[in-house]
Amino acid sequence: MARTKRTSSVLETARQRLAGLKSITPAPDFGAALSMTGYEADINSFITKLDSYNEKLSSIDSLQNEVDSLEHALREKNTRLLSAAEAHYGPDSSEYEQAGGTRRSERKRTGPKGPRANAATAGPATPGAPAPGAPTP
Repeated sequence: MARTKRTSSVLETARQRLAGLKSITPAPDFGAALSMTGYEADINSFITKLDSYNEKLSSIDSLQNEVDSLEHALREKNTRLLSAAEAHYGPDSSEYEQAGGTRRSERKRTGPKGPRANAATAGPATPGAPAPGAPTP
């Protein structure tokens, strides 16, 4: 999934404000610290940095896709090698276990599941006590 590229509402405001200030005649003079050329240079500097940032995000997206693809291929090879070890040495061999598998003889066996007693139909736990869910007098 591609990373969301960054936009800036502050940049849009600055562009609109610069356009508005440029339309004023004669050009306003707010002092050396707030000159139009300095303001425009700051806007252009920010645009350059923002574009660079977004390009690097795209580069990271591409790199992530490559890593994900290699990881998928490695996962498949892991599975294939374990299956090959199982086929070659057998599912209950120590070699299969050394390759990362679980020996068949070491797997937990599940027993048959018999009927379980249900608490609602089982009657009272102590003599004389009302059954669970029964209305109280």
